[in-house]
Amino acid sequence: MAAIPTQRESETGGRGAQGHATLPGSPLAPGAARALVRSALGEWGGRGPAGFDGRLADDAMAVVSELVTNAVVHAGTDVEVDWRLEECGAFVVEVGDRHPFRAPRDPVGGEASYDSLEYGRGLRLVAALAESWGVTYRTGAKTVWARLPAGGRPDADGPAPGYTLDAAEALAPQPRRSGDRDWFGRGALSFLAEASDLLAGQLDETLVAALTGQLIVPRLADWCAVWLEDEASVRGGDGGGPARVWHACENLIEELHRALEKDPPGSLDGVWAGPRPYPWPGDALGPEGVEGIALAYRLVAGGRPLGTLVIGRCGPAGFPDEVTGLVEDLSRRVALAIGAARQYARQATISAVLQRGLLPGAVAEIPGVSSALVYEPCDKGGPSGDFYDLFPAGDGRWCFAVGDVQGKGPEAAVVIGLARPWLRLLAREGYRVADVLDRLNQLLLDDATEAADAAARALVAAGGRPLAPADGPQTRFLSLLYGELTPFDGGVRCTLASAGHPLPLLLRPDGKVATAARPQTLLGVVEDETYTSETIELRPGDSLLCVTDGVTERRSGPRQFDDGDGLARALSGCAGLSAELIAERIRRLVHDFGGGLPADDLALLVLQAE
Repeated sequence: MAAIPTQRESETGGRGAQGHATLPGSPLAPGAARALVRSALGEWGGRGPAGFDGRLADDAMAVVSELVTNAVVHAGTDVEVDWRLEECGAFVVEVGDRHPFRAPRDPVGGEASYDSLEYGRGLRLVAALAESWGVTYRTGAKTVWARLPAGGRPDADGPAPGYTLDAAEALAPQPRRSGDRDWFGRGALSFLAEASDLLAGQLDETLVAALTGQLIVPRLADWCAVWLEDEASVRGGDGGGPARVWHACENLIEELHRALEKDPPGSLDGVWAGPRPYPWPGDALGPEGVEGIALAYRLVAGGRPLGTLVIGRCGPAGFPDEVTGLVEDLSRRVALAIGAARQYARQATISAVLQRGLLPGAVAEIPGVSSALVYEPCDKGGPSGDFYDLFPAGDGRWCFAVGDVQGKGPEAAVVIGLARPWLRLLAREGYRVADVLDRLNQLLLDDATEAADAAARALVAAGGRPLAPADGPQTRFLSLLYGELTPFDGGVRCTLASAGHPLPLLLRPDGKVATAARPQTLLGVVEDETYTSETIELRPGDSLLCVTDGVTERRSGPRQFDDGDGLARALSGCAGLSAELIAERIRRLVHDFGGGLPADDLALLVLQAE
């Protein structure tokens, strides 16, 4: 399960103010860290230790961003972030990870390298802003820390390395020109950090392109355009035209788009670093745009070209070096966002195909039984940990299953991919309910043993170095409610068993509710476990409700939906309703119980004797 950002309550006592957060090692971690620290500094600004000022806040944002980015890129583990504001006004941040073998990137000396575009500006920025900084190694962990003096570093009267920008807000209201040197200062770092946050949250590459234009025009250029490429060719809005075009004057966008279509930057072969001249489309820009400068930046991530960004500015002055450097840094972030959006799109497609393969294409119709199903995975972009099935088993028998795998994503898909086909195979081979669970339990244990052996061999091959989480042995537990239905004159005979699963509830026409099975051990936990089953008869009007823990454990503050037999009470109020209406009412009650969308997958199956 991914770590959830947590922050302890800020303190402003004698020891100064402090905070802590645990963040997952993902590209969203730097933005989350900045948001938490920004919030804390906002509180401390009014009631915190003496010496706090806005310049320190800007420096703190830049340092926190770089330290967390380094931890995410080079460690990939969960990140521990601690920060405090001392009584003297100095700000201290510590960022820890679980990869002590990997040294932090980019010591003070040496040239900057942009071959690996994901890495931000490196620890040289931290060294430039901090009064002191260092690395602490502990068993199994590494912490990089930095201390920023009150009011900023005393010997840092000039700009931060690489830029000379005063405040990020200065970028937004009006476009600036090369003579306005006060515009350039530290704030570019804040601008880039906020731009990274904005772009990182987008999952559609065309939206990334659209946001790029809004960030650049009119702040840094009079117009810009973005071409997107796949592995084979340039693709945009029309043929080889740009995917998006912006101009400070909206009336010129259409004409500029037509002009740029005729001269796509794809004709500039290969991958290059920094800006390159691009032909000026003067005829499309009216009388005031006869003369100007246009520059093309290649959008590259992971060594793969993803497109080209072109910016233009009217007039003979062209772009100052500060702007070209800022746009170059921004273009790297744009490329990363496009690459992440494409990766997400590919993963979403794979997950959708995988999800369709893990669930039945249709639910079987059973003579004398009406059924209703609610299935709502909380993560629409990946395989769910919940699954269901309702299928004919031959000899006048139908079988049903509602299961919940520990975890989600590919690991859950592996277990479901094992369990559901084996359930069908064993049922159709004539195995009864308890025997099916016995054999499925052993199958999961055998599979876990093979996975552990494979992980051990991988550890030996890695020379004893710790494995990535995905390479280690995966614990594969499965909770399952499994049953067999046999219609007969006057009702349906139901034999069922629950293995570590929420117990099924039987609703009689008079509103009485009772459990229909007894609790037993999870599948895949205990070797040679022997399971047993119960048999009940469903008479006309009787309804059997089967759910996953996404229903019973739905939270509202400290309370759960099934506290005090909440599910049984909700089901009792469904007496006299059809299977479809029972399923819909329970679904609605679960949603209404907690605020916001459910945090877990939700599945429920209603079987009603007609």
